[in-house]
Amino acid sequence: MGKVAVGAAVICAATVCAAAALIVRHRMRSSGRWARAMAILREFEESCGAPVGKLKQVAEAMIVEMHAGLASEGGSKLKMLISYVDNLPTGDEKGLFYALDLGGTNFRVLRVQLGGNDGRVVNQEFIEVSIPPHLMVGTSDALFDYIAAELAKFVATESQGFHLSPGRQRELGFTFSFPVKQLSITSGTLMKWTKGFSINGAVIPVGQDVVAELTKAMERQGLDMRVAALVNDTIGTLAGGRYFSNDVIAAVILGTGTNAAYVERAHAIPKWHGLLPKSGEMVINMEWGNFRSSHLPVTEYDNALDVESLNPGEQIFEKIISGMYLGDIVRRVLCRMAEEAAFFGDTVPPKLKVPFILRTPDMSAMHHDTSSDLRVVGNKLKDILGISNTSLKTRKVVVELCNIVATRGARLAAAGIFGILKKLGRDTVREEEKQRTVIAMDGGLYEHYTEFSKCLESTLQELLEKEVSESIVIEHSNDGSGIGASLLAASHSQYLEVEES
Repeated sequence: MGKVAVGAAVICAATVCAAAALIVRHRMRSSGRWARAMAILREFEESCGAPVGKLKQVAEAMIVEMHAGLASEGGSKLKMLISYVDNLPTGDEKGLFYALDLGGTNFRVLRVQLGGNDGRVVNQEFIEVSIPPHLMVGTSDALFDYIAAELAKFVATESQGFHLSPGRQRELGFTFSFPVKQLSITSGTLMKWTKGFSINGAVIPVGQDVVAELTKAMERQGLDMRVAALVNDTIGTLAGGRYFSNDVIAAVILGTGTNAAYVERAHAIPKWHGLLPKSGEMVINMEWGNFRSSHLPVTEYDNALDVESLNPGEQIFEKIISGMYLGDIVRRVLCRMAEEAAFFGDTVPPKLKVPFILRTPDMSAMHHDTSSDLRVVGNKLKDILGISNTSLKTRKVVVELCNIVATRGARLAAAGIFGILKKLGRDTVREEEKQRTVIAMDGGLYEHYTEFSKCLESTLQELLEKEVSESIVIEHSNDGSGIGASLLAASHSQYLEVEES
């Protein structure tokens, strides 16, 4: 019996030892995996680094490209497009004006009654209309006939709160948020279609004047209306901001995409060959999403995203700071951690390999999760990526990753704004005056991603000297592309000289 007992004890001990060894091995493997996952995160964080010194280099590179783009067509990655907007709204504008905002699968039609300095915007109304999919790949006439018909219907519903001066033609500001080569304030030719519209050019052939197309369609509808201004959404935002504050000198859109526009001194635009405008100013559409520089902290994940994108090698700045891409950068890093460090278990979750499945609004929701167990993060991982039963430790890493990606984007956007301020000499305090400078901001990323916008604003403060930072203000200018276009129709009205004489 003694020998049996001893044998049993030995077997039992051996079993315990084996089990313990398995546990130790499992823990070692787990800790090895965790260490690898953390190494991937730290490498990524380091390559995303955007200290003040680097941001100032980015701003200087931006200024060099701005000068090059203003000097000649095609001289820079920044197009620095002349907008032909040389009269921004002042607040004195009066009358009834319309706006058409075409920038995607919907369009909006808006009307405003302006009351001058006393009343400002007395009344406004708008409708939003979906474009049937077949018209997005159809003919130019069919698309613009549909838009003009909806516009005519909207005009027919003018109520007593809107009053057109006798003997005057209705005037419209046209926001066309597709790449256009502007020829004047009232004409521009289409450079290329984006956002799901006809890839083969069937809907307005490339090179055709978009204002002429709309005007012909309005005439076919019997609608007596003149396009007074063709603008893009960024310039609309600038106009909307300037209407309420004369201190607005630039506008930045941070949404699905990104762009900036600012007021330049006309004599500082060498490629401008016409007469200098009376105002001495010209609004420049930077198309800053296409900015690139060796100083930008671009990672291997950004390079992979770029190579797989619809426009490789283009819009590099946009691809690291705008809402279209931030969520996908997070997904790509998580996918690497899953593949190389079994971050979510022994198998890589299949949905983690699907491009753009993790949208920036979902990333924002995870980043802003303040619950003790990071419940929102857990739910998003489960609902979007099919990853369930994540530990709190894992969720904390996901939040940290969101923070790294958002912080880099916000700090680089701030560097771009700092570049504009420096180009205009607004980065220093002038002896004779303490000028106030306002940047009008719009776009869903800026408006809804609070951690992003807070970081952008604090970074701009870091880049500016204390005395200057007190005079620089960032203001949210909501719906610039709509109301801004109608204000530009007013400031470029054919009746302005009549009123002034």
